[in-house]
Amino acid sequence: MTLTVIATIKAKAGKEAQMQQDLLELVDPTRSELGCITFNLLLDNQDPSIFVVYENWESQAALDAHYQQPYVQQVFNSYEETLAEPIVVMFLTKIA
Repeated sequence: MTLTVIATIKAKAGKEAQMQQDLLELVDPTRSELGCITFNLLLDNQDPSIFVVYENWESQAALDAHYQQPYVQQVFNSYEETLAEPIVVMFLTKIA
């Protein structure tokens, strides 16, 4: 069963470029991970401080392994400086 994750991430004012660079550094290594089906980084057309990550994973175990990767942990640590508000994360399962 595929697990879909949609995360909405808001950068602090003046930290948008740093947030974008940090998130872009996740894309290629994440797409190479075992169990990653889709990993897309999107930018809100009306608010350039809002990023959305759209992910599809083969399993919860694959997603859990992703969160343990050093490059993911590095971005999580950078959120202390760049994140404006708590990340909104939805974990979804396709039903039709």
